[in-house]
Amino acid sequence: MNKIKSTPTTIITLIIIVSGLITSCGNEEGKSIADIISSGDIQKAREVKKELSSKQIALKRDIAALDSAIAASIGDRNLPLVTTYKVMSRKFDHFVELQGDVTTKQNVLIYPETAGTLLKVHVEKGQKVAKGQRLGTIDDGGMGNQLLQLKTQLALAKTTFERQEKLWKQNIGTEIQYLQAKTNFETQENVVKQMQVQLGKYQIKAPFSGIIDDIIKDQGTVVAPAGPGSEVFRIVNLSNMLIEVDVPETYISTVTKGREVEIYFPILGETINSHVRQTGNFINPNNRSFTIEIPVPNKDKRIKPNLTAKVRINDYTNEKALLIPQSIISENAEGEQYTYLTSQANKENVALAKKNIIKTGKTQGDYVEVLEGVADGQELIQEGARSVKDGQKVKILTQQSYE
Repeated sequence: MNKIKSTPTTIITLIIIVSGLITSCGNEEGKSIADIISSGDIQKAREVKKELSSKQIALKRDIAALDSAIAASIGDRNLPLVTTYKVMSRKFDHFVELQGDVTTKQNVLIYPETAGTLLKVHVEKGQKVAKGQRLGTIDDGGMGNQLLQLKTQLALAKTTFERQEKLWKQNIGTEIQYLQAKTNFETQENVVKQMQVQLGKYQIKAPFSGIIDDIIKDQGTVVAPAGPGSEVFRIVNLSNMLIEVDVPETYISTVTKGREVEIYFPILGETINSHVRQTGNFINPNNRSFTIEIPVPNKDKRIKPNLTAKVRINDYTNEKALLIPQSIISENAEGEQYTYLTSQANKENVALAKKNIIKTGKTQGDYVEVLEGVADGQELIQEGARSVKDGQKVKILTQQSYE
């Protein structure tokens, strides 16, 4: 058979010739077959069948030649159109996203140490106070006057002891006089100290620096030591805020002390950066999690206790990760993940697609870390990957990379 030159005119001519042959053969043999069937001549039927089979083989050969000529004439116009993604190594930070509530360890109710009438409240709600500052005074029942008397007796005992000591050093007086004066002075000194400690319980003081969040008892109210309903003040320190988060036990080896954390407060629309300050040493059997503590800077005091926060904890970092979009990854019947690599494209941007099995790592957003099967600088088919076959020619429209 002569080689067909793939020009549009030649192709059209061949199509007309083959169509005519098919039509003419159909008309002539249609009548012969009808005659043979009606005559019941089996020998003639076999001869005609053999002849038709030979013509069928010839027609298939001619149709295949026409297909080749048509494909050669069309060229790359019927190739799948694809876009590619160029793999480039870059830093990859993976985050665990969880939720927690803001709290503070310095948010306490203050109770009186002794019973009595609350004579005076020295602070106002919302007032800043320093550690040890007096917040309220309870009626001491005359203990203050008793202390003054004891201090007077102490002063006398001190003077007596000092004079007796000088005389003893000059060998004047007896040793027993000196020891009696010393014992009396020390006894009076201890009594005064004990009275001062006892009297101090009638002063309610701030255990740490903070803000008076609430004054629970009014001036003139009878108060009593710790018990239900006996609290007098609530004090909060908004400078030392923190977030406690329950982390699933699967992250116990990656969420560790010092890990970077992004904190987002939906109500405030604000994001701040912090770190993991402390990790718990106990796995909660109810939810299989451990607790971590994250400090929260709060210079402007906008962040309040019990405020909801979303935290993103950096549990993994790869300085030279290979990232690809999740959308270009497919999976075969064996559960293996694969992508399509492309060979070096020619001048017409035509390349070969090659199926490539890969192994993936962690996922963040729309991108997946590839651990095996892809090298830095390779191009993968992105758009059009679902319609491509292994070893097929493709035409590349555009190339993209990680943004």
